[in-house]
Amino acid sequence: MKYAVVTFGCRVNQADSLAVESALTSAGAEAVSADRADVVLVNTCSVTASADQGARQTIRRIHRENPAARVVVTGCFASRAGADVAALAGVEMVVPNLDKPGLVATLLPMLTPDLPADGPCGRTPGPGLMGRTAWTLRAQTGCSESCSYCIIPTTRGPSQSRPLADIVAELRRVVAAGYKEVALTGVHLGAWGRDLPPGSGMLAGLLRVLAAEPGVFRVRVSSLEPMDCTAEVLEVIAAASNRFAAHLHLPLQHAAPGILTAMRRPYSADQFTRLVAEVRRCMPDAAIGSDVIVGFPGESDGDFDELAGYLEDSPLTHLHVFPYSDRPGTVAEALAGKVHGTVVKARAQRLRAISRVLADRFRASQAGRIRPALTIEDGRVAITDNYLRVAVPPGHGRNEWIAALVPAVVPADASATA
Repeated sequence: MKYAVVTFGCRVNQADSLAVESALTSAGAEAVSADRADVVLVNTCSVTASADQGARQTIRRIHRENPAARVVVTGCFASRAGADVAALAGVEMVVPNLDKPGLVATLLPMLTPDLPADGPCGRTPGPGLMGRTAWTLRAQTGCSESCSYCIIPTTRGPSQSRPLADIVAELRRVVAAGYKEVALTGVHLGAWGRDLPPGSGMLAGLLRVLAAEPGVFRVRVSSLEPMDCTAEVLEVIAAASNRFAAHLHLPLQHAAPGILTAMRRPYSADQFTRLVAEVRRCMPDAAIGSDVIVGFPGESDGDFDELAGYLEDSPLTHLHVFPYSDRPGTVAEALAGKVHGTVVKARAQRLRAISRVLADRFRASQAGRIRPALTIEDGRVAITDNYLRVAVPPGHGRNEWIAALVPAVVPADASATA
């Protein structure tokens, strides 16, 4: 029988979908496009209103193009607004995030009662699953923080760390399957270990264990909150340059003190500046990305100008820009001073223009350098350890380590991802 998985949102969702796809493929099911599938899993996001709308539109399109498909919806939108999702035409089942561990057991009987349940710990298909060359390994889910704009603690629950032995077992399994890059991710990755029994260690300890694992593979550490990117964490990553990619993502969210306080972010722009400077000192060629929210309630023209000016002068290399939208049930939803949508859109466009300047500046600083890189897709593009996309001469296939010359010009198909 045939299945399809459609994934929205963060790398944690990508990791969850990869685990499901791996188990279904191992058990003999065939992955196809959603318009040909017997069962379609839609793994949703709810970080913004546009994410909710995108999920709704996709579910409606799947049902319109393939009315016979049995549609199962999971993820954060399904967890936040399960009744609304269940009411959409074609949806047979809604599985909230807390029930995600049982997804494979739910989907296998829907495909065919006789399909053997190999499970997520069975044979892992090699690179190419879901079109991905790198494997996304989830070390943690949930969040126990209280950022005023965020719905994730409601949709995913408090922070939950995977045991170290489980993480290492998955790493060994995917490396044995041929994966040469692993993205280590979590909803609040820096909180790993805090909820485990005493002696289990914290994030720096986990990174040390991964650094000591044998094999030819590289770990790309996913988003780290600024307060969790400690000197010890940086020391481990910088010291094991053959194991960890020279790439960090550190969400700033804003630079104006009043907005950071209203967001309930536990650091200042000055502290963030010192952190980024330390990253640059330890890893001079590292890519340093960040998230920023524009149009947060109460954001004045002056606040926005402070953010834009901060970013223009920063050593960051790329930005993810999120226009603010109310999330029902959050503290920020009740805040006064909502910014008009047209203003939010204009401000977001300005920050995206700044992001392009930062990216071009970083690429120019790396032009002419030789960096380790992994080929993706058909082998004509590679991703360097410091997150640059480079064109690759003919003769290479997917998933090959190469020494790549960084050109000053971005390849035409630079939109490819690992």
